[in-house]
Amino acid sequence: MFRSPKVQGMRRFALAGLVGCLAVAGSAIAKDMKPAGYYGYGQPASAEQIAGWDIDVRPDGLGLPEGSGTVEDGEWLYEEKCASCHGTFGEGVKGYPSLAGGEGTLTGGRPHKTVGSFWNYTSTLWDYVHRAMPYTAPRSLSADETYALSAYVLFLNDLVEYEFELNQDNLAEVRLPNEPNFIPDQRPDVANERCMSDCRDPAAIEIVSEAPPLEAEEAAGDTVEVATGPAGKEIYTKYCQLCHADGLAGAPKVGDVPEWAARSEAGIATLYKHAIEGYQGEVGMMPPKGGFSELSDEEVRASVDYMLEASR
Repeated sequence: MFRSPKVQGMRRFALAGLVGCLAVAGSAIAKDMKPAGYYGYGQPASAEQIAGWDIDVRPDGLGLPEGSGTVEDGEWLYEEKCASCHGTFGEGVKGYPSLAGGEGTLTGGRPHKTVGSFWNYTSTLWDYVHRAMPYTAPRSLSADETYALSAYVLFLNDLVEYEFELNQDNLAEVRLPNEPNFIPDQRPDVANERCMSDCRDPAAIEIVSEAPPLEAEEAAGDTVEVATGPAGKEIYTKYCQLCHADGLAGAPKVGDVPEWAARSEAGIATLYKHAIEGYQGEVGMMPPKGGFSELSDEEVRASVDYMLEASR
């Protein structure tokens, strides 16, 4: 053993340095350690993000935001945002669903399912309007607007008076006529009982039949040429004619030469931009890609080209 004060001092200095390094390394490791259940991706959702998704409403009214709306206010909003699809009196037009009527038809050969004749809870009406309407701009309604529109639809079904005001406190009190006819499904989710002890050995279970393997069939006859790239008419028919065939929500009707000529004055690049990115005009509103985000920019441009050509 070294007993020299100088050597012992050097050893104590080195030991202190080693302890310091270990402490720093330990803190770095602790800082980099991930909580249990962390798989190397993602991050905890913030309160704001959770609130953006947590918008469902229960039949007892839990989940409803503060707000209110009268039947009268809803009537004006309905004419502006809903009547073009659902009709002035909720009768439904152009193949869109009707919202009112149909009382006493559910047991007949042609049941007419509406809010007043078939739906079970008023909360379903509020939640669906708030979540998915209007068709061209879902999630664009405020809480007050949703209360007002829901109140007006209830009025169309003779469930409330014209002076009625709907809010978060009384919505659950408005009961729909068909609610008693909805009953819980008592059937089990599976046919077999779960085995918890003395179960069969999986190795002893024999597979008695299997689906035959698929075999590729050789194409007979002439070679079929597969078209590449988007076909404007096909894209229009599948995605765009819903609004543009009848001018729904202010959309320019295909074949309306003056209307398309006026819009073409802005240039084809502007038309493409409005169709792809969305546009709010003086009359009507175009959601980005018509609300079909799965469409590519090329497909949208092809549909615009087709509509222009069909409207010359």
